[in-house]
Order: sequence, then C-alpha cells, then structure tokens
Amino acid sequence: MSAVENFLNKEEEQEIIHAIQQAEKMTSGEIRVHLEPSINKDVHERALEVFHMLEMSKTNLHNGVLFYVAVESKAFVIYGDKGINKLVSGTFWESTKEIVITHFKKGDFKTGLVKGILETGIQLQQYFPCSTNDSNELSDEISKG
Repeated sequence: MSAVENFLNKEEEQEIIHAIQQAEKMTSGEIRVHLEPSINKDVHERALEVFHMLEMSKTNLHNGVLFYVAVESKAFVIYGDKGINKLVSGTFWESTKEIVITHFKKGDFKTGLVKGILETGIQLQQYFPCSTNDSNELSDEISKG
C-alpha cells in the first residue's frame, strides 16, 4: 500500500467527509481535502495547482478552501480562494493551521483534519454564511493524487 492509502483508513475518511458536510452547513464556502504521496516543488505552488486541477476556483463566490497534504513529504497547506482572501486578514488561516499541525505532530491525522475543517466552517460563516438556496458546488470526497 502507498503512503496515501495508509494515511487514513476508510472510517477516518468517512469522518473527514462528514466534517466537510457539517462545516458546509455553516457556510456557503466549499471545502476539499487532497492527499498525495510527495512533492518536488514548493508546497504552496503545488496546492495552487491542485486547487485549479480540482476546479475549486469555479465556485460562485470564489470561496473554496483546500486542505492539501503531501504525506511522505510531511507538507501541509490550507489554501483559500481569492473571494476569501480579499475579505480576511493575513493571519486568518494561522489558528486553523495550528490546530491541524498540533494533531499531525502527534500522528493523529484524522483529528487534525476534522478539527481544522470544522474550524474553517466556523471562521467562514461570518464572511460567507450559508443561505437557503446554497448548493454543494464541489464534491465532499477526499481526492488523491
């Protein structure tokens, strides 16, 4: 099995998908998680590539959020689209990133992602509240590369 397949088991993946669904009930923001084995470039640059590959920049309000993890490289980034970044401060993602990293350092990857995703929903709610006509614009499934 690859490092990506060993990173989370099926139950953990389902808990993460459930967290995405819960977070998206709080906000019109769209959240995705992408896992891949390793990177050979800057982690932010790769996260941006994946963001576009997953067509996350096509949301109506440009409020997509990607949790990108390169498992073997031990690299992690939260990437928010331009609709979010034009409204929030430069430190907006720092507290969420710290929540995730704290759990990652303990080897508890599922909890880190779940707590980070739920915190993202809470944080985005003030800028992008969920409306009655909100639709799920992106898949909630974990993508793997």
